[in-house]
Parts: sequence; C-alpha cells; structure tokens
Amino acid sequence: MGPLGVRPLLLLLLDCWASVSAQTRATPPVPTEGLNSTEAARTTPRPALSPRPFGTPKAPVPTSGPRPTPVTDVAALCVCDLTPAQCDVNCCCDPDCSSTDVSVFSACSVPVVTGDSQFCSQKAAIYSLNFTADPPQRIFKLVDQINPSIFCVHITNYKPALSFINPEVPDENNFDKLMKTSDGFSFSSESEISFSTQSDTLTPAKYKYGAPLQTSDSFLRFPSPLTSSLCTDNNPAAFLVNQAVKCTRRINLEQCEEIEALGMAYYSSPKILRVPGLRTEAEIPVTVQSVLVQSLNKTLTRLEDTVELNQTLVEAGDVKICTNVVLEAKYSITYTDAGEVAQAGLALLLGTVSRAVVALEQKFEIHFIQQNTKPVPLSGNPGYVVGLPLAAGFRPQKGSGIIQTMNRFGQLTILRSLAEQDCFAVEGIRAPVLFGYDMQSGCKLRLPKAMTCQLAVRRVKSLLQGQGFPDYVAPFGNSQAQDVLDWVPVHFITQASHVKGFTTVLTAPVIIGVT
Repeated sequence: MGPLGVRPLLLLLLDCWASVSAQTRATPPVPTEGLNSTEAARTTPRPALSPRPFGTPKAPVPTSGPRPTPVTDVAALCVCDLTPAQCDVNCCCDPDCSSTDVSVFSACSVPVVTGDSQFCSQKAAIYSLNFTADPPQRIFKLVDQINPSIFCVHITNYKPALSFINPEVPDENNFDKLMKTSDGFSFSSESEISFSTQSDTLTPAKYKYGAPLQTSDSFLRFPSPLTSSLCTDNNPAAFLVNQAVKCTRRINLEQCEEIEALGMAYYSSPKILRVPGLRTEAEIPVTVQSVLVQSLNKTLTRLEDTVELNQTLVEAGDVKICTNVVLEAKYSITYTDAGEVAQAGLALLLGTVSRAVVALEQKFEIHFIQQNTKPVPLSGNPGYVVGLPLAAGFRPQKGSGIIQTMNRFGQLTILRSLAEQDCFAVEGIRAPVLFGYDMQSGCKLRLPKAMTCQLAVRRVKSLLQGQGFPDYVAPFGNSQAQDVLDWVPVHFITQASHVKGFTTVLTAPVIIGVT
C-alpha cells in the first residue's frame, strides 16, 4: 500500500463563456462499515473557516488506551462552506445556515468527513437530514469508524513525523553567508599545502560533521556493537550523526558493582567541550533530564529526583540481584549553526538484573537538535493526510529550489465567493485546496461591451488564478524544496470557444485536477 501523493496537475482555462467558477476535483472520502456512534466534540477551529454551527457535548474518552491527537479535526472541518456570512446550498455543516435554510435542502453535499483512511480506527463526522421532522432538520454525529482492511495503521506515536527543519537553499541573497559557514575550498597541489595550514590556524574551532565529540579527558563514549553483538565501549559519538543501537554485555553478577558501564556516572559524568580543542571555560555538563526505574516484572516508575544512583548488589536469602543497572541511555545534544555544542541532556532507564540473566542487552541513542530553530508543519509523512492543504511553490530560475510561502494554507488556493457574487469584490479572497475533498466556488463578472474578448480573457485568468499562482505542487506531504525533480509541474491549457457576439456576463471555469 503506497503513500497518498499527487500525480500531474492540470489547469484548464476556457475563455468567453457565461459565468466565473472554480472547482477542485479529488477523491472524496468513502465511509466504511463498522460505525459505532458517539456524541460530537469540537476540539480545534478549522483554518480560514467559520466555527461549528451547533454546540455539542464533549466526546467520551476512549477506553482502549492513550492515542495521539488526530491531525485533522473532522468535527471542525467544513469544506463546502465557501461563502462567508451566507448559507451554502446543501452544505449541512455550514454555520450560517438557519433552520429555515435547512428545511429546503435536498441532501447533504458532503455527507461524511473522515481523516486518513489508512488508520484502523478513526473519527468520522456524518451529516444527514431528517425529512420526517417538521420542518426538516439536520443531524450531526461523530462516530468511530472501523477500517475493515487487515492492512491498516493502528497508531501513530512518532511526533516528529509531521515536521522537519526546512533546509536553506542557496541563492544570490544568502550565498555569501552560506560560504562563511561551509568548509570552503580545498587544494590538492603541494604548493598550496602551507597556505592551507596557515589558514586553518586562523579559522575558529568548530565541530564538523562526523567529528568525535571531545570531553575534558577524552571523547564522549557511545557503546555500540562492532564485529559482534557485544558492546564496544571505546566507540566515540560523532557530531551530527544520529544513532540508535542495541548491544549485549556479558556480566558476572558478583562483580556488577565494579563494571563502570552499568552505572549512571559512566554516562552522566563526562563534560563535553563546546568546541574541539578548547578545554578552559568551554565544558558542557551532561544534564540528567529523566530517570525511569524498571522492576523485575517490567513495571516502570519515574523518579522525581535525578540524583546519581550506583548499581548495588543485593542479597535476599539465596537470591542475588543487582539494582540500578543502566538498561537504556539516550543523549540529546543541542548545537548551534556555528558548529558548537550548546547543551547536552540524558534520559536513563534503570533496571534490576538477576542471576538468571547471563547476557544483558543495553540500548543507546543519541540525537542532535539545532538551537533556535522551529519545525515546519507538514501535510503528511510521506503521503498527504486528508483534510490538510496541498503544498505548492515557485521555481524562480533553473537550478534553484522550490520557494514556498510560510502560510501553508495559502500555497494552492481557489477563488472564494461572497454573498454579492461579484468577482471584483472577491478578488484576493481565496480558499485553500485541501487534500481529499471536492471544493467549488463561483462569481459573476460584468464587463463593458467595449472590452475586447482577449482583454477579458486575461482579466478572468488573473482573477481565477489570483496573485502568485504556484508553478509546482508537492507530490507528497513531506516533499523537500531542494528535490525539484520530485515536484509536479502545473500545466496551463487554454481552449478558445468561438463566440460571434459578446455579452455583458462572462464565464471562464477553472478545473484543477488532482489525482
């Protein structure tokens, strides 16, 4: 089952017609069997749309265990609400629709709103009409929808999956700044050796990718399996190299207090040098952020105090156990853009080893986080999440990356109409194109008879596209700006209709096909 993506996108313009409208076509959500009704609950407001029309009690907390907050709040999403301060026909989730408006509805244009259909269980907002009531009333239910497929996602518990640090793409404005932070040029000829040596002495010290993290006495040790599954303690932690390993350590229970790699101090006592080579006033201590203790029956207890605990051999009759043994150690290193270490955190999992254990398995992790950076939210990882906006952008020149606006809900938009249905009044008012939902809007453009058809076509095209219509659309929710070849280009196809006369009302439909 592949991720949801975007295939080639087509923009179709028809000139000299009879009204102006815009529509996006995509795959609508399909309800599945296995619905267990619950009461609706509104959690967060949907972007650029009105709040929910009717107050509903809070949904009961599921009893199946903690689950992450859904990315898409289906109870607050109303994709058919495209006209501000006015009721949209057959839009059952439109808060502007009164009971009188609902009484003349024929059906709900969007009967079911769901999130990602790949989940085994998810919330679904169901809208319907009760024609037996007088007058007819709309019915809203928030239900637990069960996916009948055996190939489904049970839970998503990796929080960083929907965000990443947007890399800085070199251009004419930031090229000099990036050159100063790079390694510069290298020379292979012998005549340049002395020059390179002299220039290196003048360059400020900093860590480079893959360089060992130096400490006050040696380097930060990161136990890892090398030629076998046994732990090798003399393996250095490398700068900007994220690692997660498991290795086995053969221990003699009688000597557990003498094995340094089993105690907290072995991992928390080193002091990392802020920059390599400088050992005065540049040491970063490792701060113990959390300590969990695991008992013999696998229950976990979080310690309020993070004081250093030593492994201890305890005898209870004929039984001997070693307590406070390090089972897991996770480093979190914060660094600056200048290649300096700013902070070092450590999370530990301690456990108890009994005589029955011959080989002890330990787990070690290290992650690097850049200082003063904010994650950029994604619309999916890798496939798009239903209800999130499509990512789009521009490519100013050949060889450059994709440039995107910081407003993720304004990268790919369509025209949004007002109550007056006047195209000139709605110019600049746009609605984001959301993945997985059909959207439509329209307006009327009245032009003088003296205006030529060609001029009217250009005016209508500018109105429908809006300012800064993108050139490329991201095929996946996590597509990176520098991978230009992966992005889908927008193709413009104009079809001219032969009209003998010219009327005062002009229509040019825009169809944005997303598959």
